[in-house]
Amino acid sequence: MGASTGFIATALGALPTLAAAGTLVWAVARHRGDSRRRRDHLSRLGRPAAACAALSLVTSFTAPATGVDAGWKLAEVALLLLLLSAITRWSPPRELAAALALIVLAVALWPLPLVTGESFLEAVGIAAFWLLPAVAAVAAGAYPRRQELRRRHAVTEARSAQRLQLARDLHDFVAHDVSGIVVQAQAARFVAATDPSHAVLALERIEKAGLNALAAMDRTVQMLHGPEAHATAPLPDISQLPTLIADFTAAGATEAELVMPPETAQALTREAGAVAYRIVVEALTNIRRHAPAAPRATVVLTPTATTVRIQVTNDRGARTAPARRRATPGGLGLNSLTEHARALGGTLSAGPHGNGGWQLTAVLPTTPTMETP
Repeated sequence: MGASTGFIATALGALPTLAAAGTLVWAVARHRGDSRRRRDHLSRLGRPAAACAALSLVTSFTAPATGVDAGWKLAEVALLLLLLSAITRWSPPRELAAALALIVLAVALWPLPLVTGESFLEAVGIAAFWLLPAVAAVAAGAYPRRQELRRRHAVTEARSAQRLQLARDLHDFVAHDVSGIVVQAQAARFVAATDPSHAVLALERIEKAGLNALAAMDRTVQMLHGPEAHATAPLPDISQLPTLIADFTAAGATEAELVMPPETAQALTREAGAVAYRIVVEALTNIRRHAPAAPRATVVLTPTATTVRIQVTNDRGARTAPARRRATPGGLGLNSLTEHARALGGTLSAGPHGNGGWQLTAVLPTTPTMETP
């Protein structure tokens, strides 16, 4: 009878240890395949670990009367600490809370039934001492979990910034060329019957604007292939403003004039030059959309010792009602360019000018000071 009772006590004491060891073997044995499958598998470790901790608590307070060997309990605690670290790393928050609480209790309270004659404060001290390895196990699992969360957050922010840049490029460059195509197509339709030669010229300009739009889209798509691919397709800068002004004048009824001293291109950094080009493109696109019959537009770049001032002014023309557009979240158009200018330490403003005209004014520093977001 005594041998049978001893065997039962030993089996009861070994049961939580064997259960914790089996759970770890199950986790390690299935730790194969692609990363997503491994994460999904390990994320289901919380409930088995909580069951092992509950079983440990039950045996800790029921088995001492039968004389459970403390060696089993020490092995059991070591395995529970490994499970604690694993669930802290992989389990979802809802399962983690319950499993973590049960395992910490099992680790902290296991020696108390084995200690007799101790005061309450001594029992609290023993439990507090065994909390230290539990805290270390939680820290060992929490650090890589935090690093993974930071990495995912950084990837999300990078993707969001890339989407915003794609939207800005499409708006700033493709929309400008497409609006020129529309203007040329409208002009060609009216002169096709009476003056086919002008229609042919309009078609040539449509072809050129379409090629420019395709080039802008190619540059935008290259951004999806990473920074190295994007670096091979630099953005336009103010050195291309003369071509832009000439194409704008040829495409519509508005005659545009560019005033830019030769030293202006050297006064701006590459990033500031790209922003200046975007500002002029957006201003000319707005003139084409909202004042297509304006007789004259002037683009003036004035360099000083510390800044470059950009002014785009158009005379009064027969205004057409702008098409109502749905509000788009995120910075597009002048709002986006205002953000660009502020990020470089500059300013941008636009408003009525003269007798019914419109003026856009931007000031970019020659040595930009980045604004903290």
